Amino acid sequence: MASKKKNENTSPAEEKLKQDTAADTAEDTAPEAPPAEPAAPEAPAQNDSDKYLRLMAEFDNYKKRSIKERENIYTDVRVDTVTKFLPVYDNLERAMKAETADEAYKKGVEMTFNQLLDVFKKLGVEEIEALDKSFDPNFHNAVMHVEDETLGEGVIVEEFQKGFKIGEKVIRFSMVKVAN
Repeated sequence: MASKKKNENTSPAEEKLKQDTAADTAEDTAPEAPPAEPAAPEAPAQNDSDKYLRLMAEFDNYKKRSIKERENIYTDVRVDTVTKFLPVYDNLERAMKAETADEAYKKGVEMTFNQLLDVFKKLGVEEIEALDKSFDPNFHNAVMHVEDETLGEGVIVEEFQKGFKIGEKVIRFSMVKVAN
């Protein structure tokens, strides 16, 4: 009975210690396994560093992609705006070529036309050079062809409608007549 009394007076922590000691003794009798290599203390830190670098690279790519998308949207809006004004440009150009006796009217049309050209310039719009240049399908639209031995191969001899671009993006192709 004395041993029972001892067991009743032991605390749960002491009981746990006894069980752990018994388990350790059982492990000691088991065949010995090769010792496991200790985990390198740098492995978790290296893993975190890799994750951090990857996250930084992803964020950097996101920023670059966002900037490029914003620039493309801005260019698209400018192209859309200028496209809506091209008929006005064409009509003012025709009005300037038309003969008129009223000099004040002609001067007003010229001033309006020049003002439109200034707005185009501020928006980054450039005219596509065509007349007497070599035909380039990236910038010109050939609507007529003429045989002329005095001119070179693929030379533009007449421009029917001006072409425009913003940077390298073509807004409207030049409508041209090409020789040979």
